[in-house]
Amino acid sequence: MPPTLLLSRELPTLKYVSTRERFDRTWEAPLSTLLGLGRAAGSDFVEFFLERVNYISCLAEDDRITSISPSLSTGAGVRVFRGKADCYVSTNDLSFAGLKAALEKALSIMGLQLPSPNSYIPEINLEILRDYATAKGKEAWLLESSSMREMGEVLLDANAKLNLKANHVQSRRATYFRDWQEVLVASSDGTFARDIRLNQSVGYSLLCADGEQRASISKRVGSTSDPNFLRTWQYEADAEEVAESAGKMLYADYVESGTYPIIMANEFGGVIFHEACGHLLETTQIEKETTPFIDKKGQKIAHESLTAWDEGLSENAFGTIDMDDEGMPAQRTLLIENGVLKNFLADRAGSWRTGHPRSGSGRRQGYTFAAASRMRNTYIAPGNHSVDDLFASIDKGIYCKKMGGGSVGATGEFNFGVEEAYLIENGKITKPLKGAILIGEAKEIMNKISMCANDLGLASGFCGSVSGSIYVTVGQPHIKVDSITVGGR
Repeated sequence: MPPTLLLSRELPTLKYVSTRERFDRTWEAPLSTLLGLGRAAGSDFVEFFLERVNYISCLAEDDRITSISPSLSTGAGVRVFRGKADCYVSTNDLSFAGLKAALEKALSIMGLQLPSPNSYIPEINLEILRDYATAKGKEAWLLESSSMREMGEVLLDANAKLNLKANHVQSRRATYFRDWQEVLVASSDGTFARDIRLNQSVGYSLLCADGEQRASISKRVGSTSDPNFLRTWQYEADAEEVAESAGKMLYADYVESGTYPIIMANEFGGVIFHEACGHLLETTQIEKETTPFIDKKGQKIAHESLTAWDEGLSENAFGTIDMDDEGMPAQRTLLIENGVLKNFLADRAGSWRTGHPRSGSGRRQGYTFAAASRMRNTYIAPGNHSVDDLFASIDKGIYCKKMGGGSVGATGEFNFGVEEAYLIENGKITKPLKGAILIGEAKEIMNKISMCANDLGLASGFCGSVSGSIYVTVGQPHIKVDSITVGGR
């Protein structure tokens, strides 16, 4: 153990023995020394993010396993702040010399130099390690997860069930991945925290064809913190659901373009709120001045029926985290209450630059990315209406049961395809429709969500932004949108 105060010239001779197969308290001494070096060089804040990943994916196409893709990685990133400016450098060399070299590079980018040889380098006094992995029994998760053989067997059985349930099958795909991640965060404010995450996802993609008629339906479910997830997947029920939807859409009429009231189903229907509004409430958008809500805190931005949350606490939801990637414990953030904007989502850098408080939302894909303000489990809260109330309020409209892919512009303009839709007439579903595309703009659509049912449902998803691709939850109850442009034929 080095003395409390080191001379800069003594750094090259230091010998640290840190545990290589896991991140534990043996990393405290080298990281506290490096953090002290960064502060002694003149930086205002320094953070290290260490990561180990064990990832595997498996793909079954029709009756064959066509791809198994494992991936192992280890690395670290260092972020240096000087005032409100910062830079980020990553490395896969976790030796003391390797981490020191990454720190030196980051300091030089910020115009800072290492202290002179006779300068004292104080160690940063880190907190006692907050070890969520040990405290919550996560150490055995990787060993308890499904083996490669199990993955193949389950996916082939699932695809066989799908073939029995569906008609006019052109292609069947079942996919699964497991992403195990161990992280350690140490920063110059004393943060010292460790966690293990386990995200898994499995799903179907079905294409049916009869002559010129086509229908494509998919379904995916996800889990965090359950090593037995794949073993307990109810693939027969999912196969029946996907096959039934494809059968209805195969011969459906194409929707007529126009402006309609719509009902959006619960669960994955929440993807539109996530994309069209959620991203605009992240401080990364405030920093770029690309959100129409930049100065709207405390003001009405949505219909008074709408309340929305973002949180990392829901048990086993895809975006649930015990701590974010800056070491801050998870929490709940009220975004909108009865139509009024209450809070933004802020990481450390976003908080410093915008003044909005941190919300435990600093997230990243991995060690090659700096953390940024990102969503976790984001959803519209349940309302006081029944689903029947929503349908009864519409004379002619469209029920959007399954959302597909789409795109969103920087300031909230969006278009989303609908995989499964139905015509509503006199409060009743009458016939299936296909080819519907929802077109709108965030500021307008939020004010047209006039009714929320009481059947909140959550769905797993993937979100891409400046800090890479991360796991999130989208969700909502059934909601009524008073009018929206629907593209079709």
